[in-house]
Amino acid sequence: MEILGLSTSPSSGGAYALILSEANGHRRLPIIIGSFEAQAIALELENIKPPRPMTHDLLKNLVLSFNTEIQYIFINELSEGTFYAQVVFEREGEIIKLDARPSDAIALAVRFGSEIYVSDEVLNEAGISTEPEPRTLEDALSIEIEEPAKKSLSKLEELNQDLKQAIEAEDYERAAQIRDIIQKLKAN
Repeated sequence: MEILGLSTSPSSGGAYALILSEANGHRRLPIIIGSFEAQAIALELENIKPPRPMTHDLLKNLVLSFNTEIQYIFINELSEGTFYAQVVFEREGEIIKLDARPSDAIALAVRFGSEIYVSDEVLNEAGISTEPEPRTLEDALSIEIEEPAKKSLSKLEELNQDLKQAIEAEDYERAAQIRDIIQKLKAN
């Protein structure tokens, strides 16, 4: 995964949406994070060095002082709306995995230049596809000749349309909210 960006809105109460994007795919994963973690990630992405080390800089220096580096981070679970991650590093030939909040793990990953991975289960559950729906020629022709009365959309179709518009407008916070509503509807 790659960091696509950070976004916020005045109604978010100081929270940010961190947007991850598949390096070789069409899915995006919005994760809501706190303002301090967003700042830590943004400062590193912009190569801005504060006069004193921030918490994640201290952690990087601590890891390096033990002659090790973070190999990668892995967002491995989503449970009741909460994402879980692991920081994976190697010490003396032993692989060590530490539980972490995704925001903290990503703040470390950008400092080490480490890879960011997300499990397929998490991406399938919370990811947002940016790939257009495939259409056959017959589908395209049938849409063009439909009567206006037949174009009334179901609630799910409306939500999918709203989701696509939110993604195109890069309003990832709204897209995440719509995605959650769609998942609830599909579950029922």
